[in-house]
Amino acid sequence: MRVHVAPRGTRDFLRDAVITGGGVVTDDVRDAVALVYTAPNDPAGLRALLRENPALRWVQLPWAGIEHYVAVLDDARIWTAGQGVYADDVSEHVLALVLASLRDLKARSTATSWQPPSGRSLRGARVTVFGAGGIARSLIALLAPFDVTLTFVRRPRSGSVVVDDVVPGARVVGLTSPAAAHDAVRDADVVVLALALTALTRGLVDDAFLAAMKPGALLVNVARGAHVDTAALLVALDRGHIRAALDVTDPEPLPAGHPLFAHPACLITPHCANTPQMALPVLTTRVRENVRRFIAGEPLLGLVDVNAGY
Repeated sequence: MRVHVAPRGTRDFLRDAVITGGGVVTDDVRDAVALVYTAPNDPAGLRALLRENPALRWVQLPWAGIEHYVAVLDDARIWTAGQGVYADDVSEHVLALVLASLRDLKARSTATSWQPPSGRSLRGARVTVFGAGGIARSLIALLAPFDVTLTFVRRPRSGSVVVDDVVPGARVVGLTSPAAAHDAVRDADVVVLALALTALTRGLVDDAFLAAMKPGALLVNVARGAHVDTAALLVALDRGHIRAALDVTDPEPLPAGHPLFAHPACLITPHCANTPQMALPVLTTRVRENVRRFIAGEPLLGLVDVNAGY
């Protein structure tokens, strides 16, 4: 099977992944039946490639979130992305943000004098996770020693019916309306955003969402910055209503001097839950395995739901 990796010079290590998976890398896209497309934000370039090469049967994208490419998706070919590839690394970062925030480590790390004790334990907390993909599933194992009560909020698979296929015994709520989201966070000590960015989830965390969170709760975002209304978040933080730990922001990168950086109730990391060094081995494995599966006629990993956009 001939595979074209484009554009050249971006993640060229994936050329080796194609070869070790049993494929042949071709620099002439006209000879290819599959495409590994790695430009981080060039949907126009991808659209042109597909328009000029309609024989391409499969497109592999390397990201878990593909919101920049939703308009290019079609039913003419198979689409796969990086869903689940980075889940273990990102969920590890979630746990780090949660523990650091609950234990007030931001204040501790900048203190220049002995401070009174503060902080709380994660043990026995109520944790609501928006999303039921790889990150959410990985979090189950990481949170197990803390004996937390888990609630998952997800897009219903069929109408308003929600199937408890995340973890037996967990509470699973359908993201059917803003009211459903608000109900899911009212008793949560920690709220984690780990869901795809779509038209329905953009701006999900607004004034009403934040007001529904209980006082002192922690909001953790490792998904996309645009899930959260930044102005509304700042108001909630200033009021002392909640705390936040953000690996993604809106805008991103967050401008130097932005009030979120210095806010005592907010911990910021620069979209580093998954770094290039972490991504290289797991993404190599995913592309290699999908090439092997495509050749063998087996189901591919990370299939994109074209209608859902992720």
